[in-house]
Amino acid sequence: MKKRLLILSAIISHTAMAQQAKDSIRPGIFTLGEVVITDQGKQPGTTISATRLQDFAKNDVSKALNLLPGINLSAVGARNEAMIYLRGFDLRQVPLLIDGIPVYVPYDGYVDLARFTTFDLAEVNVSKGYTSVIYGPNALGGAINLVTRKPAKAFELNGASGWLSGGYRTNINVGSNLGKFYIQAGYSRLDRDSFPLSDKFIPTRIENGGSRNNSYNMDEKYNIKIGYRPNQRSEYALSYQYQHGKKGSPVYTGTDTLNSQYKSPRYWQWPYWDKQNLYFISNTRIDSTQYLKTRLYYDKFKNQLNSYDDGTFTTITRPYAFKSYYDDYTFGGIVEYGHSAFSGRDNYSVTVQYKQDVHREHNEGEPTRTMSDRTLTAGFENHLIIAPELLLLTGFSYNNRSSIKAENYNSTTKAISPYPDNSNNAFNVQGRLQYSLNSTSVLNASVARKTRFATTKDRYSYRMGTAIPNPDLAAEYALNYELGYKGSFHNRLTVEAALFYSKINNTILTVNNVKFDSTRNVWQSQLQNAGKSEYMGAEAAVEYRIATHLRAGINYTYIKRNNLTNPALRFIDVPEHKLFAFLQYQHEDKYGIQLNSEYNSKRYSTTYGTTTGSFVLLNTRAMVKVWRYFSVEAGINNITDKNYSLAEGYPEPGRNYFANLIYRL
Repeated sequence: MKKRLLILSAIISHTAMAQQAKDSIRPGIFTLGEVVITDQGKQPGTTISATRLQDFAKNDVSKALNLLPGINLSAVGARNEAMIYLRGFDLRQVPLLIDGIPVYVPYDGYVDLARFTTFDLAEVNVSKGYTSVIYGPNALGGAINLVTRKPAKAFELNGASGWLSGGYRTNINVGSNLGKFYIQAGYSRLDRDSFPLSDKFIPTRIENGGSRNNSYNMDEKYNIKIGYRPNQRSEYALSYQYQHGKKGSPVYTGTDTLNSQYKSPRYWQWPYWDKQNLYFISNTRIDSTQYLKTRLYYDKFKNQLNSYDDGTFTTITRPYAFKSYYDDYTFGGIVEYGHSAFSGRDNYSVTVQYKQDVHREHNEGEPTRTMSDRTLTAGFENHLIIAPELLLLTGFSYNNRSSIKAENYNSTTKAISPYPDNSNNAFNVQGRLQYSLNSTSVLNASVARKTRFATTKDRYSYRMGTAIPNPDLAAEYALNYELGYKGSFHNRLTVEAALFYSKINNTILTVNNVKFDSTRNVWQSQLQNAGKSEYMGAEAAVEYRIATHLRAGINYTYIKRNNLTNPALRFIDVPEHKLFAFLQYQHEDKYGIQLNSEYNSKRYSTTYGTTTGSFVLLNTRAMVKVWRYFSVEAGINNITDKNYSLAEGYPEPGRNYFANLIYRL
């Protein structure tokens, strides 16, 4: 009986009614920015803390996420963008959020994760398998939430400045918590002229080795948060973030003669890649069993892409050269109501969400075209404790995407005309059964039907004259199944494992030879809901505290993706096998050293079978405290100077170094 009561107590303590108490347990974390899933809490393998980000020297979100099982780091080489795949799903199907606010490029639904630095983050939360409807639409394969900092003391100051191969970084975070009021602010800059290629890289006609041509990037971020907490039950916060970036795209240097860039390389640079976010979050406790939470936000995105004539990056005169401008914004709101009944045994939440995306684009010398959509979501989630050891979660949501305005530009006549209105509905339903073996070990089984709407680019893009639009594309949907286990033993060993399977239907797929263009004498393709596929795999993670100051860990991911509609077309960017391991010695905050290694098997880079080879990377970092408030760290990435690629023709950095001075008051 005592065991059953302990289990019941542990489950109830994870409910939304206990959320306010977390501030004292987990200082420095802006808990108001978390998307609370009352059954899950913080489980091994689903959260990356700020401490771990620093221990592994992960400066941007893409590299940070690669620490986790079930996630594969990838790259869109031609655009110099960092990508991840979560159990095979890309970022259009796995939304990125900051403090629960969706963040993406409205036109194509993607976001370049390399533009998001980690210096102001308290933790990174990743949802796999059962993903709460509170995350909103398009969470076909999961969700990623970046949670920012919140001060815990009257005065806090921390940051770092230093050097890395080809550039430098600096960041500072300052905050003050005066009880009812708090303020948190920060600044960071990551600047790199280029990255070094491996000495094993063989020069080509376009790339001579040494420093990678046109691989520069600069990312600067400002943020401020002001919060008010009138009592232990309620909290209100207003946040603003500004990101300014610029980058170049290294030119294709591969050997695939079927790749269009082999004969016609792209000489691309982004003079600016800017994002601004303004959002307000509130959590009002109506009484001991009810709360009302709101999120209101405005997000603005602007960029410029210059396509040059050649590798001198000086002239824009040839037919393929251009200057392209995006001027986008998104605004919306999320309202969430929660209620706890029967002494915390039955908890439900209801959410209503609205957002409007506006995309405006033009090339230099052309008129601006506008495309905009509205998306409405209504969701319900229930968490029922059937027995002390048994918890049932159920969720349902209705989503609607409707076009507001969509303009088509005819480059021959220079005329703008409207596309017809279009609308699409989607339903999500899911359930999860969780059984607690004891107070530290849990088994779970879940099934979910999840959806993803077609983006503006999916529906309207001509793909540079090779395709015809399809405004009436319907939503993709997937049936996701998961069987998982999470447990810890004697405060020394943690284990996480999962088997997963997804069947994806209505997949948006390129269908060739849909229409013949008699003017250009070529067949054109079209994106249609014509595909079926399946993703299946397993993941496991183990961490063990060998001694007081010595810890080791290893995680493994296996994933197999099958194109059921056309098996001859390969799925790209995801290796079947990934292994990550580390060994860390940390003596309190005085000194420490960490060694980690990563293995990736080969992966396809094109649908017709071009591959990149398997690789093993070895990295290290050491830290020592030199004075009361100051520490120094240094490290080496890719110690063996491996010449490897995530996308064929786009080699990654060879051996590179970093050194920083860290301060913390």
